[in-house]
Amino acid sequence: MTTAGTTTPARTDPLKDEPGAIAAGPRRKKTLADRLDIFGSRLSTKSNFWHRLFSMIWLPYAFRSGIRMKRLDANTFSAILPFKRINRNWYNAMAGAALLANSEIAGGMYLFSFCGGEYTVVCKELTYKFLRPCHGPALYKIVPQGDVAAMIAAGGEFNAALDLDVVQQFGKAGSGKERRVGRCSAVFHVTPKVHQQSKGRAIR
Repeated sequence: MTTAGTTTPARTDPLKDEPGAIAAGPRRKKTLADRLDIFGSRLSTKSNFWHRLFSMIWLPYAFRSGIRMKRLDANTFSAILPFKRINRNWYNAMAGAALLANSEIAGGMYLFSFCGGEYTVVCKELTYKFLRPCHGPALYKIVPQGDVAAMIAAGGEFNAALDLDVVQQFGKAGSGKERRVGRCSAVFHVTPKVHQQSKGRAIR
């Protein structure tokens, strides 16, 4: 619209103007299924028991592989893949497919530990470099390339890039004896479920 020689710019999509902003719009009322979904997501990020139980239903391979999350302190997170038969190949080393597939699971669990049940997390890109055979339990050490907490605080959708060092553990857990067997880089797309609701999409 033009008045007195001035031009008023047309209104644009706030998601394009302000990265991380959530577009305004009518919010769909949460159904019982929505509330149960969020409640279950929160449980799965806080307890290995519930994570294993839900994996048995929705992620059967992750359940059978036995991967489990381990919070070392408030800022350090790791995931451990046991050296069990389903994860080994024919020459008794950890199968490359198991190491690769569980990299995505480990990275996703890491992000869920920050995001909780109000977000969906989808892997967009995953690269894995095999360095040497793994003949024991694999430990995934996860380091974010940015400040995940700050991205969440900003609101809206964002991409989270993670670096994962994969090491073989020797002896008892916590003994400090380990050897790097692989290196992984992953990019996840993280979306608030309220953003999906504003788009009229179901959050499940």
